[in-house]
Amino acid sequence: MLAAPERAQRPLPLLALLGCLAAGPAQAQQRIVTVSPSLTDAVCALGYCDRIVGTDRYSTGPGPVANLPKIGGMADASIERIAALHPDLVLLGPRSRLDERLAELGIPVQTFVVRTHADQQAMLRALGRTLGEPARAEALIAKIERELDAAAARLPARLRGRSVYVEIGLGPKAASSATFIGETLTRLGLVNIVGGDLGLFPKINPEWIVRRRPELIVGPAAMLSNLAQRPGWAQLPAVQGGRVCALDAERMALLERPGPRLGEAAQMLVDCLRALP
Repeated sequence: MLAAPERAQRPLPLLALLGCLAAGPAQAQQRIVTVSPSLTDAVCALGYCDRIVGTDRYSTGPGPVANLPKIGGMADASIERIAALHPDLVLLGPRSRLDERLAELGIPVQTFVVRTHADQQAMLRALGRTLGEPARAEALIAKIERELDAAAARLPARLRGRSVYVEIGLGPKAASSATFIGETLTRLGLVNIVGGDLGLFPKINPEWIVRRRPELIVGPAAMLSNLAQRPGWAQLPAVQGGRVCALDAERMALLERPGPRLGEAAQMLVDCLRALP
């Protein structure tokens, strides 16, 4: 009997806005530090890229963001580097534990945990209010929705209803149907073999995946290069038919970020799927 996937712990509330200190009026946010690539993208998409004075090491764009001071990663950001930038506002991602320490220093903080499309929209609306751009945030959300619809319309009929497995990490670790990645797949008309009842990003027993026989596989090229060598995987419909979207680092990063480029990620994924045998 095959073992079931490991069930991930249930997440924190899907959107957390921790107002350690009031962010203040939009004109007061002249110096912003972002500690998540999705938040960096969001601030820039709302027209305030020039107010960002520092980011996490994974925020390599857009434009001049790559040359800004880096304060570390999302999980190991340096409180000293952040304070040295004298920010008026720090935007934190889900894995940061800096909110209380920054509050002690008198630095306003907003923390976001974005796991779904709804969380992403709530994040954009909250940032829109903070930056004094609520109308721009609504326009951005509408644009993303149009991009998702356009991507779904471009998926060939031969692929609709196909089962798909999305690998995002070693273990292997998958993106379930409950995540923003899984919701994007559903919008496109695909069926994720990893259900939301297993958690958001659960570790999966490889034998379980063999049993589910996905017709399509998506994941990082570096990890999918040896699929046929994995026990039993050579017989999977996706592997036998060459229907594997092996994404380079840039495209994988786009897929994994629940920010304002979510619609662009869906279009990228459809491009890859359309090119498969």
